[in-house]
Amino acid sequence: MTSIGGAEMVDWNLAVATATRLVRPGPDVTREEARAVVAELRRHAKASEEHVRAYTRMIPEGHEPQDTPVLVVDRAGWVKANVAGFRELLKPLLDKMQERRSGGTGGAMLGVVGGKVTGVELGMLLSFLASRVLGQYETFAPATRELPAGDPSGAVGNGGGRLLLVAPNIVHVERELDVDPHDFRLWVCLHEETHRTQFTGVPWLRDHLEGEIQSFLGETDVDPMTVLERLREAAQSLAGARPEGEQEESGRSIVELVQTPAQREILARLTAVMSLLEGHADFVMDGVGPDVVPSVGEIREKFQQRRARGASRLDLALRKLLGLDAKLRQYRDGERFVRSVVEEVGMEGFNRVWTSPNTLPTKAEIAKPADWVARVHRKAES
Repeated sequence: MTSIGGAEMVDWNLAVATATRLVRPGPDVTREEARAVVAELRRHAKASEEHVRAYTRMIPEGHEPQDTPVLVVDRAGWVKANVAGFRELLKPLLDKMQERRSGGTGGAMLGVVGGKVTGVELGMLLSFLASRVLGQYETFAPATRELPAGDPSGAVGNGGGRLLLVAPNIVHVERELDVDPHDFRLWVCLHEETHRTQFTGVPWLRDHLEGEIQSFLGETDVDPMTVLERLREAAQSLAGARPEGEQEESGRSIVELVQTPAQREILARLTAVMSLLEGHADFVMDGVGPDVVPSVGEIREKFQQRRARGASRLDLALRKLLGLDAKLRQYRDGERFVRSVVEEVGMEGFNRVWTSPNTLPTKAEIAKPADWVARVHRKAES
């Protein structure tokens, strides 16, 4: 339990318990089938290392980056891992909210609401997300006995993360799409392994991204009750408690609360980096795919249709509120950036993006890849 100033801002244990209780059950599989899925995902994750490294050429020969574990988890395991990460990353924001809590109407109201209500609402949101994530490279979460992580102080690469593969969600989607399960599992592993290669192969990337996030949170100047109100909107949408018309009108994402000039600048940089990372992973999974995933064309077509189609109006409302619609754009825009750059300057030329924070693309350059090529390559050649 996290306590700040003697009062719980978020009851993290209750968030885990709520999400675990409310999350949808996974697909029906026998014990033997479940064991086979777990074993195959681990094999595919290991095989993906070689495929991704050979294709991206991000890690020089003879160099071995800091190892990070691959964990095949269920939906409850995903919830626990993400709550641990949230506790780490949100501490500066919670500290700032606690300062504002000491006086004013918002602070008094927050005391009434309490960390337990906030924990329940956060748990409701996590239960929604836990059935949708196929895999995730966790960059900042601390290691626990149940969920080990790499050592961030490793001599080669920054490690410090862990790769999560959410087995029931992978099985659910492969059945929904009616695709070859073995091909689909490898295809997912290629995407997630690319993220692991990005962070273990680029020594400065983890610290840079963490610094940007902490700067972003440190600049937050939002009344605590406003944050809770937006969190409650999302939780009520999930529970079906909002009137239908109101659900559509409240299309503001939680991220859009942070609108100071400094935050807008940081958010633009973060958006560009996340677009790069997600787009690069999509580009690699499709680039490697034809050689090792025979049905990659069918998988990609059906998966893209699933992304575009979304689900119910409730699902679409939650996507907007949580900023997930922006994440979908990141996949599309980032993949287009990577593809355009590789076509123009080749993989080695693209890999200059990993040289330093100064060679990362800006948000404008994600939209206009030729501008990044002109800035980075002309400067290097002059």
